[in-house]
Amino acid sequence: MLLIITATFFMVRFVPGGPFTAEKALAPEVMRNLEAHYGLDQPLWKQYLNYLGNLARGDLGPSFQNSSRTVNEIIADTLPVSLELGGLALVVALVLGLSFGVLAAVKRNSALDYLCSSVGMVGICVPTFVMGPLLVLCFALQLGWFNASGWYEWSDRVLPALTLGFVYAAYVMRLTRGGMLEVLNQDYIRTARAKGASEARIIFKHALRGGLLPVVSFLGPAIAGILTGSFVIETIFQIPGLGRQFVNSAFNRDYTLVLGTVILYATLIVLLNLVVDIVQVWLNPKLKFE
Repeated sequence: MLLIITATFFMVRFVPGGPFTAEKALAPEVMRNLEAHYGLDQPLWKQYLNYLGNLARGDLGPSFQNSSRTVNEIIADTLPVSLELGGLALVVALVLGLSFGVLAAVKRNSALDYLCSSVGMVGICVPTFVMGPLLVLCFALQLGWFNASGWYEWSDRVLPALTLGFVYAAYVMRLTRGGMLEVLNQDYIRTARAKGASEARIIFKHALRGGLLPVVSFLGPAIAGILTGSFVIETIFQIPGLGRQFVNSAFNRDYTLVLGTVILYATLIVLLNLVVDIVQVWLNPKLKFE
């Protein structure tokens, strides 16, 4: 975390421009007063140490572009929106990916298998910044079923969640298919069939737990990708989430908001990977917590 904070702090400072360079016709004395107010007139090493000291107290500092608000307040207001979008997209990815993956494995080399694999390939090949406008064009502008942008009604969640979740549903589907095919060829599965166990019992009780191991391993990076992928989705659909704030802060050189967002997402990714590791040990009897 210290490495991430340090790298981000100096990277944003070395980018050309500053938080007040976009302002029109600022007098030199006004610029000096602004820099003194935010401590930007101090040496860079001193600014870095001051930021670490404030961060240790949980203070992410003021926002340069939102002078009346702090970074803590902006994150508190916008993070729930991003988490809701990410949660819905994860549900879409798991429901579609697991369903299509299990069907493709059970009906191996059939027309259903080829159809599911083709849908998965489309999801992998088409990026979110293409998928989003296509869904808006079809379901919002042509059919009028949903709004093209906004975050006001429950129907406004559908297109962003599908756009973000469909890409990862394709990866989940392929991993589920591969994991299930490997498990279905094991000796204990043939033993269960020989004992007369039903196909549903074999799939959901015996095969699914082992077949999901590749998916569980993928969930850590997938959740991280869903969280960072929301930057693009929130911009396309004009969603008032933290990802959109991060994009705007990068354009506006809002140093503290960029740093606060990076720190928050890095912390979430570390915690989520820890949870994934614990679940993977729970699913795989060959692994131990020690």
